[in-house]
Amino acid sequence: MCVIEVENLKKEYRLPVKKEGTLGALRHLVKPSYELKQAVKGISFQIREGESVAFLGANGAGKSTTIKMMTGILKPTAGRVSILGKDPFRKRMENAGQIGVVFGQKTQLWWDIPICETFRLLKDIYQIPEELYHRNLGSFTELLGLEEFLHQPARKLSLGQRVRADLAAALLHEPPVLFLDEPTIGLDVAVKQRIYDFLRSVNKEKKTTILLTSHDLKDLETLCGRLIILERGEILFDDRLPKIFEAFPGSDSLEEIVIRLFNRRTAP
Repeated sequence: MCVIEVENLKKEYRLPVKKEGTLGALRHLVKPSYELKQAVKGISFQIREGESVAFLGANGAGKSTTIKMMTGILKPTAGRVSILGKDPFRKRMENAGQIGVVFGQKTQLWWDIPICETFRLLKDIYQIPEELYHRNLGSFTELLGLEEFLHQPARKLSLGQRVRADLAAALLHEPPVLFLDEPTIGLDVAVKQRIYDFLRSVNKEKKTTILLTSHDLKDLETLCGRLIILERGEILFDDRLPKIFEAFPGSDSLEEIVIRLFNRRTAP
């Protein structure tokens, strides 16, 4: 069963073009001019239930923009997105109940209250049954090692603790789809390994579909069986991870392939 369907998806931005100085600002105020930037250029793909898929690409390739359209944060310029049969932008409330989202540089935790109180608020927001809530909280506390900081406010947590708490918060309501945008950025090796083990467990036991973007190639190789490479808003590669070496012969590692792609992107 396909849980994510993306068809000819596009996202364009109008960027203001202004000359320097006060005169340039006044001219733009009187007669504004803009240039069109295409962040995503008509991409299409499908993701089935239980798949773990990685988005790879240089900065500006369109990864985060695509994730934001699939989570309902951004409205596509054209094309279609379907998450479990629903349009994520038009059905934002319904879509929020069937997805989990973790942005490595942002948090959904309330800053000044204990983590356990944040979880309790999320229980009420998502209307999680009491039994399911306690079962998931107990499981996540053990797998992610939350006990040591469960009663501390988010503002007192280290980065690794905060990301672990964010993962638990995103999965308390057992969403069938989990979006991860740079979830391990800045984390040490030990915390990354704990997160890898946790995500593999969730993917295997609950058949949670995972879509991951990361610049850490270890994330991709450890968690994902399928790789989608974006370059300048277009899909360059979409297949099982081992197939990438057939698409780029002569490369001995994923890192070497990424370097070749980056050099191609920045070549004059």
